[in-house]
Amino acid sequence: MTTAMPVAAQDYPLLNLFWTILELFVWVLWFFLLFRIIIDIFRSQDLSGWGKALWLIFVIVVPFLGVLVYVIARGGSMGQRDARQAQEADAAARSYIQSAAGTSTSTAEELTKLAALRDQGVITDAEFAAQKAKVLSS
Repeated sequence: MTTAMPVAAQDYPLLNLFWTILELFVWVLWFFLLFRIIIDIFRSQDLSGWGKALWLIFVIVVPFLGVLVYVIARGGSMGQRDARQAQEADAAARSYIQSAAGTSTSTAEELTKLAALRDQGVITDAEFAAQKAKVLSS
């Protein structure tokens, strides 16, 4: 009579659950990293079209090696590109909000700015008078 050896997963079902969760986590993390790198390849402005194509082929054909090499070679600049994109998005949002809200400068503030421009010599007295009339009429 032979007895079969128990399988570890059957002896420890909770361990099997943890292992499955770990595998799922690593799988999701891998796809997140892969898509993140593909997006970074297309967003990078310092790569030519051929450079982007070669990196993309490298990452798709040999994914583990391609992703590893990309992170080593261009990982530092990924953060810089992210920061630049965040700053551009913030500036665009601020610009939109300011344009939607409108500028509500008072007449006195506008006249003060015009006087400062005249004192600096940026505009002439005639231009100052014309702009002053325009500000006071509106």
